Amino acid sequence: MGANQKKIGLITTTSLVVGNMIGAGIFLLPASLAEFGSISLLGWLFTATGAIVLAKIFSNLSKIIVNKSGGPYTYSKEGFGDFIGFLVAWGYWISCWISNAAIAIAIIGAFSFFFPILGTNSILAVSVGLSMIWFFTWVNSKGVKTSGKIQVVTTVLKLLPLVFIILIGAFFFSLDNFPDFNLTGESNFAVFPMVAALTLYAFLGIESASIPAENVESPEKNVAKATMFGTFITTCIYIFGTVVLFGILPTDILQNSAAPFAEAGKIIGGEYAGYFVAGGAAISGIGALNGWILIVSQIPMAAAKDKMFPRVFKKENKNGAPILGLIIGSLLSSMVMLMNFTEGLVTQFTFIVNLSVLTCLVPYLFVSAAYIIILIERKMYLNSVIKTFVLGLLGFLYAVWAIYGSGAEVVFYGFLLLLLGIPLYALMQWNKTKKE
Repeated sequence: MGANQKKIGLITTTSLVVGNMIGAGIFLLPASLAEFGSISLLGWLFTATGAIVLAKIFSNLSKIIVNKSGGPYTYSKEGFGDFIGFLVAWGYWISCWISNAAIAIAIIGAFSFFFPILGTNSILAVSVGLSMIWFFTWVNSKGVKTSGKIQVVTTVLKLLPLVFIILIGAFFFSLDNFPDFNLTGESNFAVFPMVAALTLYAFLGIESASIPAENVESPEKNVAKATMFGTFITTCIYIFGTVVLFGILPTDILQNSAAPFAEAGKIIGGEYAGYFVAGGAAISGIGALNGWILIVSQIPMAAAKDKMFPRVFKKENKNGAPILGLIIGSLLSSMVMLMNFTEGLVTQFTFIVNLSVLTCLVPYLFVSAAYIIILIERKMYLNSVIKTFVLGLLGFLYAVWAIYGSGAEVVFYGFLLLLLGIPLYALMQWNKTKKE
């Protein structure tokens, strides 16, 4: 760690969790959910319960494995050894730089509300997206403390319009607008996994506080608190936000809205309130991009310190930032983003984003199982055998269910993506033996 490196506190660490979970997607998600009916609220509750179980597992592990960055990678390695640790780091790292490209594209979408030319001029749109990626790469090169300050500001600014809609929107709520339970014509049993899978993407990021743990003040307390606080705040925003929108906007309008929160803002406070909420969507994406660019360099740095990733990833600048890891991650994000603006590749891009979600779910699976193994090996389960096993098993089953919900094609290609990391692992092991 660089000599000038300052650590981040509880508020900043919680902002990292909230900021990384609430991206620009939530501003659109209620419109997608409205097509299914109010059954989607059960999807939120189910997914939120699973997310809170996972948050509790990450929270507990952060108290056991203290002062080590890497989150999912570190915990999986501790439970299963080097190879699984490497696979988790590899898959998670790929998912981060792919989703950063998706976030940059979501920001362009949010900006197009104010600047319609971005919807028609693809060269301008690409330029804005790339400049966002590289601006936040520069911000993160200033160190975790600087990135953290921006994260706090953007998190507050993104929450303001959402809280405004929830609190003031309650006075405009009408049960007449509320959609029927199931609008699809299919059985509740068939629809429920679909809505739960849609809401699942909104909860990725619960592990964010555990990844830069070495840069957090009193990590044994603050990482655990930030994980639980952040997940709880996000859950409340998601569920109450969807309920209020269902009650403000008639179902036919909500289903076809490109900006449902902004639409509700217009009903509550006219044109300016609509702009206020649309601005929140843009800031929401900006905050998420800043937070995930931080994560994209921290995971390979933790692995590189254990000689699992090439050593370029642990090279730090004077601010203690893994500068080459930041540049490599942002170069890859830029390539994925450019691919999306090439005609004919948009569908591939959507598929790649789904793939990145899967490579994020696999770490949840291993961390949940590692939780039980770590507690058994350290004999820390003796006072609460049932609690340990039930929590670990619930997290594991939830991750299995989520992976199943991703669909056979995504799981198949996701598995291949993980296997592609094996030659790098073999090379790193060979390097280790050469140096011994």
